[in-house]
Amino acid sequence: MRMSFDNPRTVPAPIGAYSHAVRIDVGDGALLFLSGQLALDDDGRLVGEEDMTAQATRVFDIIGEILAANGATFDDVVNVRTFLVDIDLLREYGAVRRTYLTGEPPTSTTVEVSRLAVPGALIEVEVVAATSAQ
Repeated sequence: MRMSFDNPRTVPAPIGAYSHAVRIDVGDGALLFLSGQLALDDDGRLVGEEDMTAQATRVFDIIGEILAANGATFDDVVNVRTFLVDIDLLREYGAVRRTYLTGEPPTSTTVEVSRLAVPGALIEVEVVAATSAQ
């Protein structure tokens, strides 16, 4: 078993002491665990203040970049955990999510939380992907 940690240069730097992804290679396969992602631009500023569609789109764009940097795609995603500050925005989030996760739907958990680490953030998403070893 081999473990590697990754913070791709193409995504905003982590806020605090964590890695964006950890990849665990086991035999011919690998599991990729992504930390929760917020809608931040390259300078760490929130994208889409009060706009779920804009925030969800940015979050999934970042997730896509992290997946790609680790040899994976959205087709490899097996689990999604979503944290929303307003569950009434679930429909807007779901519409964006369906544009990225187009195959068999992964397992999923969505919960409402009182707030997230960045003021104004409406959503945070973390995923797990299963892919071939690199």
